[in-house]
Amino acid sequence: MTMQINSALLLIIETLYLLTVVSIVVVVISENRNPIKTVAWILAVVFLPFIGIIWYAFFGQDATKKQVISRRMYSKLKKRPIDGMETAIEHTFPEKHANLIYLLQNMDYTPLLGGNDVKLFTTGEEKFDHLFADIEKAEKHIHIEYYVLLDDEIGKKLQQALIRKAKEGVEIRIIYDSFGSRKAKKKFYEDFRKAGIETEPFLKLSLSRLTSRLNYRTHRKIVVIDGQIGYTGGMNVANRYLDGFDWGCWRDTHARIEGKGVQGLQSVFLIDWYFVSQTLITSRDYFPALENYGECPMQIVNSGPLSEENEISHGIMQAIYDARKSIFIQTPYFLPPDAMIDALQAAAIRGVDVRVMMSKRSDVPLVQKASFSYIKDMLKAGVKIYMYYKGFLHSKMIVFDGSLTLIGSANFDSRSFEQNFEVEAFIYDEKLGMQANDIFVEDQRFSEQTSMKEWYKRSVVERFVDSFLRLFAPLM
Repeated sequence: MTMQINSALLLIIETLYLLTVVSIVVVVISENRNPIKTVAWILAVVFLPFIGIIWYAFFGQDATKKQVISRRMYSKLKKRPIDGMETAIEHTFPEKHANLIYLLQNMDYTPLLGGNDVKLFTTGEEKFDHLFADIEKAEKHIHIEYYVLLDDEIGKKLQQALIRKAKEGVEIRIIYDSFGSRKAKKKFYEDFRKAGIETEPFLKLSLSRLTSRLNYRTHRKIVVIDGQIGYTGGMNVANRYLDGFDWGCWRDTHARIEGKGVQGLQSVFLIDWYFVSQTLITSRDYFPALENYGECPMQIVNSGPLSEENEISHGIMQAIYDARKSIFIQTPYFLPPDAMIDALQAAAIRGVDVRVMMSKRSDVPLVQKASFSYIKDMLKAGVKIYMYYKGFLHSKMIVFDGSLTLIGSANFDSRSFEQNFEVEAFIYDEKLGMQANDIFVEDQRFSEQTSMKEWYKRSVVERFVDSFLRLFAPLM
């Protein structure tokens, strides 16, 4: 009798499981997603029993239609701040990048903003020293948006600095991602609010909304001070950006911008502020008239799941097509769409010096293993691959022909290009481009160049695991 009950119970469980799998497959197909992603999700739920279903429940559902802001409203808000900006004057820029500039202007409503001074930082010490000095000089407002804002030593130091400025009457607004910053205690953010600092989570997580909100995070790193000074790049606010790991340093790249380009960062922040607070801020006070501080014209490009286009991805593709001499890429995760892989391979074949640098050891081993599956074909096409061994390479920097530098929050992967809210500075300046090239070459000193011969020495099991994980690359 007991055996019959157990058999019946097992049959019910198997039936329910099968119905769940079939239901997910039907839903994924009916949503008309990218075919590659559709196949990847089907493979996940069919060939990874239970794990695939749990994975889909947390990361697979398309929640963009359920957000508090519609795509139509998002598009309208992106256009609105531009009317409050100074009219972009003509700036000199390498003519070879004209197609890219016009593409971003027409697709992303992104003006070319000149008169900027840009400083690149490669250590957390440099970034935070300059940031705290600029915060101390703030007179009107400070806007901050981070994926990770923790309550460790550096986070509390930032908090103390901001509370001091709030007491002086400086307006301060903070956006933190509720998933990326989940390890911080609630009291940390409450202390900001008690000090009069407006502080909002991005897509606040709760048990009832957990499965639909783990995707679509704000991965942006933005600071705007008085509408004149801005910061963006790869560094969040946590001790690891200073101390690294016990197995190595944390190698990252961040930019300090002074000039009209900060208006682009301000625009992105204020759109996100409306997203999290339902408060529309369009005052001209946040877009002050600025002098020329340098010779770097730039476009600040933002992208996310609410946008009709993958603006950063499209911009990178155009830059690859236009490249004639060199493409230097630093990224912690290398899982780009197939079209971007093809474009890089074609660039290498036509004689462009294409170099890709990633970490030899990663903070997300499964993603790194999937990244390794791309290396053989890249090497065959003539792309040079470097494995950084001094620590974890978190830098998100791309340099084209020594005259176009991309600095921002986007990794070289599908998640950044399609699911996260990201921001990227496209900077058109040969002097800065050569400085960025020098940073890349310096990092080569602490990297191993991968050869085809060495790569083939890897075991069959290693290569199979890499290839298997690549099947799920669109979902990582």
